[in-house]
Amino acid sequence: MMNSKMKMCLVLGGVLVLSAAALQAQRRGPDGPPFGGPMELMGFEGMRGAKVVKGAPFSATATSETTETLQDGSVIHRTSQVSMYRDSQGRSRHEATFTGFGPLTASGTPKKMVMISDPVAGVHIMLDDEQKVAHKSAIRAHTGNSANADSASNPHGREQDRMQKEEAAGLLKKESLGTQVINGVMAEGTRMTHIIPAGQIGNEKALQIVSERWYSSDLQIVLKSTRTDPRFGTTTYTVTNVQRTEPSASLFAVPTGYSIQSGGRGPGGPGGHAPIGAPPSVD
Repeated sequence: MMNSKMKMCLVLGGVLVLSAAALQAQRRGPDGPPFGGPMELMGFEGMRGAKVVKGAPFSATATSETTETLQDGSVIHRTSQVSMYRDSQGRSRHEATFTGFGPLTASGTPKKMVMISDPVAGVHIMLDDEQKVAHKSAIRAHTGNSANADSASNPHGREQDRMQKEEAAGLLKKESLGTQVINGVMAEGTRMTHIIPAGQIGNEKALQIVSERWYSSDLQIVLKSTRTDPRFGTTTYTVTNVQRTEPSASLFAVPTGYSIQSGGRGPGGPGGHAPIGAPPSVD
């Protein structure tokens, strides 16, 4: 039987990956690649770099829903909800709850994990509410300008190169959807249509994946997105309850009564996972 320590490691590892997915709404711009990794299957976009957004405080609720119909006609429905907070100094907190996948708590309720990114103190903190433990790790220092970095060593550059090649080959189409106000915030819409040619992944016919994203350049987060992928179903992501006020400073600190475990490379560090934040995409 799996011991409690190993179970905890699996839970924490899984939550790190899922949490990183939520943070992307906060970190990816309107031109970010529409197709990423496994996190997108959960309805979130993967985090893009270690960008710190200052002077744009807010709190909001992000909800992701994925519906997939199996060959036998049965339906799988997964939901994820993240409460997001960011202060004027760029510190962020994400409280994530996942339903439809992953282990449950001892009481049978969905797991809830909290991630805090504090660029002021230079630390990432993951709170385990069930065990009352705060896992703290240092934020990796980023050097150099990624915009000028060689694409061979820059993941974002490689993705942009891939997108340009796919556009040239007619496998990727990008359309502007104009602007609209979503929950009181102005957003710019973009539609990406990605074609997977017949035979590329064993598919008999060409597959078409459509992703729509509405991005706020003011708050620098994705407010709404939808992805329809014949392989994985339809995922919708929506940010609601946007409050553009300064969150309480206590949200970015370890609560009283928690023990602290430090060390390791942590989220965003070499070999580690990125911390929490936003919506959808897939390869």
